Amino acid sequence: MRAQFVFSEIGVGLRRNLTMTFAVIVSVAISLALLGGALLAGQQVNQMKGYWYDKVQVSIYLCNKTDAATAPACARGAVTGQQKREIKADLEKMRVVDKVYYESSEQAFKHYKEQFPDSPLAPSLTPDQMQESYRVKLSDPEKFEVVSTAFSGRQGVHSVQDQKDLLEDLFNLLSGMNRAALFLMALMLIVAGLLIVNTVRVSAFSRRRETGIMRLVGASSFYIQIPFIMEAAVAGLLGGLLACGMLMSGKYFLIDQWLREQIPLINFIGWDSVLKVLPLVLAVGVIMPAFAAFLALRKYLRV
Repeated sequence: MRAQFVFSEIGVGLRRNLTMTFAVIVSVAISLALLGGALLAGQQVNQMKGYWYDKVQVSIYLCNKTDAATAPACARGAVTGQQKREIKADLEKMRVVDKVYYESSEQAFKHYKEQFPDSPLAPSLTPDQMQESYRVKLSDPEKFEVVSTAFSGRQGVHSVQDQKDLLEDLFNLLSGMNRAALFLMALMLIVAGLLIVNTVRVSAFSRRRETGIMRLVGASSFYIQIPFIMEAAVAGLLGGLLACGMLMSGKYFLIDQWLREQIPLINFIGWDSVLKVLPLVLAVGVIMPAFAAFLALRKYLRV
């Protein structure tokens, strides 16, 4: 096979169907950018889970005098010193517990004033209205139920809360957005595949005379088909390169230059994660159009 002939035919095919080729490049680029974005979003969610779950604490709130009159769980009165010592001792015996921190009502009142200085309730609150609590750091944040089962309903305990529940809705939202991006990616890949099929069909029809002559002089099917397949692969490669550029631009401008400054508490993915995704994006960008072209040729290239 003469490489010069193949490359010349690729150039002719791309120029002859310029508008359809441009449509293929754009649709492939958008679909691959969605693919890469969905993969990176999945990594971001997992990284956030690992970062925040490691900092999640279980809070065991203790009954105070106010709760004794209003909360059914504290009907037997405010927590006693003996009950607090027993709760702490039992916590420290549990294997899932890493560390136990005690927060007095005065400390809780101070933290509330710092976190909610503009709250309308702040002026009327007093330290004795705040609940004492044990803040428990778990060795495995998924084992919250072990602590909750052991201490919920216990005398002197008002409630047991897991901070992980506060983050779960956020992570579910991000995972849902990730699934939506994957669905749009699949839809765009289908659109790109149909465009490739139509492009190959038009290209094969416009060159039916040349391919007929090549068949008459003994050219093999592969020799005739390879320029069409390479055209689709080149268009897909250009779309993949464009998608890589979009992903890198998104990482630099959206994440590094804006989100990191707006949301400093989130540990965003680094460039290493992006660079790992780019080869996959390029590979899909080349293989998918080439395969679509191959299937189209089996149906439409008749000589």
